[in-house]
Amino acid sequence: MIHQPTSQSDQSHQLARSLDRQFVLDRIQANSNTLQTFNIQSLELFGSVARDEAALSSDLDFLVEFKGPATLRGYMGLKSFLEDLFGCSVDLVSRKKLKPIIRDSVLKEAIRVA
Repeated sequence: MIHQPTSQSDQSHQLARSLDRQFVLDRIQANSNTLQTFNIQSLELFGSVARDEAALSSDLDFLVEFKGPATLRGYMGLKSFLEDLFGCSVDLVSRKKLKPIIRDSVLKEAIRVA
C-alpha cells in the first residue's frame, strides 16, 4: 500500500476534529517558546472549547494581553500563528476590550494557557 502525503486541508480537518480542551492546552504548552515571541503577557482560552462543548464547526476563542502596547502586527501575527497551529478560525479578543455585557461570563470560564 502506498502512503500519500496528507494535504494541508486534510491536516486542518484532522486538527479541527481534535479540538477538545486538553488538546488545545497541550498544543499551547508545546509551543510556549514561540508564543512568547509575540510579547504576550497572558493568553486565556474561553468559549465552547474551554467548556469542552466544541462542535466540529467551532472556532477557538482567546483573550490576550500584550506586554506593552498592542500593535496590529503583533495581534495579526499571533492570530495567524494560532490559526495555523490549530487549523481553524481563531477569535482573539483583548481582555481590556471585553464588552461589559459578556465580561463576567467570559472571565468565569477563561483558562489561562500562557
